[in-house]
Amino acid sequence: MTLTIPDLPQAAATLAAALGCGLLIGIERERRKGVGPGRALAGLRTFALTCVTGAAAALTQIDGVVVAGAVFVAALAVVAYFRDRSDDPGVTTEVALLLTYLIGVLCQWSLPLAAGLAVGLTAMLAARERLHGFARQWLRPAELRDGILLAALVLLALPMVPDRPLWGNTLNPHVIVQLLALLLGVQAAAHLARRLLQAQHAVALSALASGFVSSTATIATLGLAVREGRSGARLMAGGALLSCVSTLLQLLLVAFAVQPAWLGHLALPALAGAALALLWGLWLVRGAPSEAVPAAAADDERMFSLKGAVAVAALLAGIQALVYALTLWLGEAGLIVGSLLGALADLHSALAAVFTSGPPAPIGHQAVMGALAVHALSKSVTASLVGGRSYALWFLPGLWGHTALVMGLLFVL
Repeated sequence: MTLTIPDLPQAAATLAAALGCGLLIGIERERRKGVGPGRALAGLRTFALTCVTGAAAALTQIDGVVVAGAVFVAALAVVAYFRDRSDDPGVTTEVALLLTYLIGVLCQWSLPLAAGLAVGLTAMLAARERLHGFARQWLRPAELRDGILLAALVLLALPMVPDRPLWGNTLNPHVIVQLLALLLGVQAAAHLARRLLQAQHAVALSALASGFVSSTATIATLGLAVREGRSGARLMAGGALLSCVSTLLQLLLVAFAVQPAWLGHLALPALAGAALALLWGLWLVRGAPSEAVPAAAADDERMFSLKGAVAVAALLAGIQALVYALTLWLGEAGLIVGSLLGALADLHSALAAVFTSGPPAPIGHQAVMGALAVHALSKSVTASLVGGRSYALWFLPGLWGHTALVMGLLFVL
């Protein structure tokens, strides 16, 4: 077999990158290696030499040499583990040594990827105490279960479901599962953010998190707290308005998942409306008299509501099918009628149906603006009936102000 070596500058760059990666990982391990008979397996020099060995094996371009090197490093790690006489005989260093060898091999194929992997490995090794504290103390059992469920949905279920519509351009299982994953992911992120900042702005963060599930339900819940005398009208109206921020952000997520071509038309209006609702809502919350946080804003161990997210995803799919059926029956008029009817129940469901009808078009813009107006009217009626006059007076100006801004920008653009 003829040994083929790359040109000298390329080989030198590969070996230099491998040496740098090995030294980076080795410095971190050297600090934890200890001294004396009970010291750990490898330190600075061992990791640097292992990474360079991997690069040199890859430069030979002989698969057997690469495999033999990996087997040797793995065997060395196994022997070192069984000879370990420390009080904490883990396998972190042994596994890191084998991965360092593979990083050296990877330097021959992709220097940026190898360097990124080396930095990531070093960061993980250096964050040992923080990672242990996060897993054992900070993370709650319910959050761990929810995290595993979300990971299974994204990594296992999503790639396996078929990516084709079952009826016309609607009822695509892949899109439905993708929407469900987005809903759960956004709820989880909002929950973790609320936990990190739970001592400040509890009402604001709770409303933002709840708004990703149902802004209308959040408005009704906060209005009920006002009617029952558990909280002031201004504070709850500010929280209700902040839930509308979640509505507009989730609208962009739905457009991204269903029909990305709509993002260019919706991004500026939705973000501008969300910014106005955010500022207005924060002004109401910060200007409200100090009071106890109502039950609606209490901390919860669950990162998301699976039943609620499934219900929203099912509603999205159902209204999409309804609007598609009306479009087949009534043509373009059916698109508008269906979107207006759907907006009474859920804005995202109605607009997802508009997005699936095709790329942006004048009739689609009219349907979006009509759905926004009907949805704002639905929220207005809910706030007035549930929360009463004072709650509605604080909430409605901000609601119609940011809705008018979104509709106006959609009309102009």
